[in-house]
Amino acid sequence: MDVLELTGTWVDDAVRAVLLWTAIPSLLYFLAIAVQQGVLVLMGWVDVRASSARRDVLDLAETATAPVSMSLTVVMAAYNESAVIAESVRSVLALDYPDHEVVVVNDGSTDDTLEVLRRTYDLVPSDREVRAAGNLQVRGAVRGVLEARDPAVPLVVVDTENSGRADASNAGLAVSAKDLVVFFDADSVLDADALLLAVQPFLDDPLRVVCTGGNIRAVNGCRVVAGRVVEEGMPRPWLARLQVVEYLRAFSLGRAGWSRLGALMLVSGAFGVYRRDMLLEVGGFDADTIGEDFELTMSLHRWCRRRRRAYRLVFVAEPTCWTEVPESRAVLQRQRSRWHRGLWEVLWKHRGMLLNPRYGRIGMVGLPSFWLFELMAPLFELVGLALILLAIAVGAIDPVLALAALGISLGIGILVTVLAMLIEEGARRRRTTVADLGVMVLCAVVENLGYRQLTAVWRLQGWWQALRGSTASWGEMTRTGFATD
Repeated sequence: MDVLELTGTWVDDAVRAVLLWTAIPSLLYFLAIAVQQGVLVLMGWVDVRASSARRDVLDLAETATAPVSMSLTVVMAAYNESAVIAESVRSVLALDYPDHEVVVVNDGSTDDTLEVLRRTYDLVPSDREVRAAGNLQVRGAVRGVLEARDPAVPLVVVDTENSGRADASNAGLAVSAKDLVVFFDADSVLDADALLLAVQPFLDDPLRVVCTGGNIRAVNGCRVVAGRVVEEGMPRPWLARLQVVEYLRAFSLGRAGWSRLGALMLVSGAFGVYRRDMLLEVGGFDADTIGEDFELTMSLHRWCRRRRRAYRLVFVAEPTCWTEVPESRAVLQRQRSRWHRGLWEVLWKHRGMLLNPRYGRIGMVGLPSFWLFELMAPLFELVGLALILLAIAVGAIDPVLALAALGISLGIGILVTVLAMLIEEGARRRRTTVADLGVMVLCAVVENLGYRQLTAVWRLQGWWQALRGSTASWGEMTRTGFATD
């Protein structure tokens, strides 16, 4: 055996060793994600069942007409939402709640969003002012404040120069005049009883509850009448169908599971209810981060933990916000890149909470999980999968063992998704058709064959943009509008 042959053998052995010791951790990572999802399934199932059972004994009709101790402002930041803004505002004005107002912040829209509101609700100049209080600051210049001419319509519209979603929401907070504040996406509609259900934890535990988050579902494919979803359905584009399944899994089990564990890490900016006084204490949304809803949730945890205040952040499964998901690949790419960039920015900003016992379950369980299974997930999904396949190809790892491990993790992931559908179906008052359920089950399988890998690439792009320090923006999410009658 000559020197070249010996060298080649040594190099081959070294490569196999490297692949072995990188492929095995990758396999363990995929299995760990599956185990985590399994735990959240169990916790989410318990939480959703308890929440559903509790709703059965609530008299919402009585609550809707009775005076309550906590009034409420709905803040909607709108940028180029002319296709959906009138329907969205109409749905919020008509919600079952005894004392609520609606504040729409037109964040420098370049379309006719403001004109649509002006024509639809006969807006006139208002004497309301945008006044920052506490630690709250508003950066965008206010061009005007309008209100509905009819005093029976509790609608205020703030027109500002474009300053981003976070600052626009802060402007809405600054003009609000109620005990609770709901931040709600202008491209969405709410169920009629959504506010009553979302506010219930505040009424049950007024001293500790500082925030609640509701369920988010895709409105694509649904029929909307007078600002209400009256008929559910699956959208035709497969890109939107896959997102329907994602939302079911993330909210019905993911958020519900974290809430049951007492470590709710994220209240979606699409539908969250907050104590106004707490928002002023933490300064509202951070306009310097693109993941403003996640950052606000972490700021509330940080503020309460540092002051040793007994508090709760609660996910409520029943109140549903219906939002339009992207049907365009380009729009979806921008959305997922932005989400992951925001995840990195917030985790890095609050890195001092990581594994810090001072922050309890948030620091010791929630944040480590988000760093490992949320932030690092796209990197491991792409690089780890490539390493595993390469290790199989060169014989560095037993192919039967590797494929079995991947199959187990994939099978658990599909099972988690199917369970999410069944739990959601059992907890809701509406029923999905058998055909649509079949499509969702098919999506649970198909999403693993390219879709997840593609979104992982987009998420890594967002992370890379953040690491390079490129300019962040809310981005333009083109809306098509939902089907209405």
